[in-house]
Amino acid sequence: MAATLGGMAVVDNGWPARQHAAMLAADIIAAEVLAPLVARRPARPLVLGVAGAQGSGKSTVAAVVAARLEQHGLAAAAVSIDDFYLPRERRLALARRVHPLFATRGAPGTHDLPLLLDALLRVRAGLPLALPVFDKLADDRLPPQQWPLPTRLDVLILEGWCIGARAQPAALLAAPVNALEADADAAATWRTHANQALAGPYQRVWNRIDALVFLAAPDWASVPRWRAQQEAALMRSSGRPGMAASAIARFCAHYERLTRWQRQTTPAHADLTLWLDGQRQVVSHSRCTASPGPRHKRPGMSVLQVAFRFRVNELRVETN
Repeated sequence: MAATLGGMAVVDNGWPARQHAAMLAADIIAAEVLAPLVARRPARPLVLGVAGAQGSGKSTVAAVVAARLEQHGLAAAAVSIDDFYLPRERRLALARRVHPLFATRGAPGTHDLPLLLDALLRVRAGLPLALPVFDKLADDRLPPQQWPLPTRLDVLILEGWCIGARAQPAALLAAPVNALEADADAAATWRTHANQALAGPYQRVWNRIDALVFLAAPDWASVPRWRAQQEAALMRSSGRPGMAASAIARFCAHYERLTRWQRQTTPAHADLTLWLDGQRQVVSHSRCTASPGPRHKRPGMSVLQVAFRFRVNELRVETN
């Protein structure tokens, strides 16, 4: 059996359903987001943001998009915002200074935003870039000499659970959304600090993203279940013990407030929202009304056509 991506046949070699779902998502992203981007911004490299709840498949989607662009001659890379976590010592210092929950990586405030902003600016300027690597088992960033060699990119895909997220109104922070917030953040110090970070420095980073794709989970209940599936897969592949169900539930609780808020608000400003079912299959997609370009009025370009248009634009710039 074969699937198609951008009009091209892809032989099914036993890939699981998640990869096939990612290929469908990549096709939609090429048609609805990358093609209009290439048409509007021909003179410099592009940054695409991919957001989605834990376990939604955003890393797989980002990797498939990058791989397909590479196959058609574009220098593309996918990187996770997880690789821009603060080093462990700085995160622990934040936990001591502001709130102990900041010892757990993930919430706004636990990322190295100057490093991330510098990376996006270098990509957009066409400068070589060395992407950082965060070792989750060691809970720390690898030293720069262990990062991949610097390279110039045509397209950088930045994926992560909070990419493009906007801050909540302060009034919504008063009531806890789960037991973790009620017990460990009764004074709302942690969530207030994270929200303030999201309102300020994170928005300055998001402003350097050319387009945002949002993978919308069907509901919150799917997120811990997806995260448990990820943990089981990691246990099988690594042979190491994984988190217990109770530990997974507590871990996901750190993300619940913003994940719910994103599902409620992000489709209104994301360039493209892919609506998922409980098995991570794309059941529909939509674009925000502010997003330029066609809204399902005509067929979009394939990945191959996007790459061709990108190269044509580059040649125009070089010969003018």
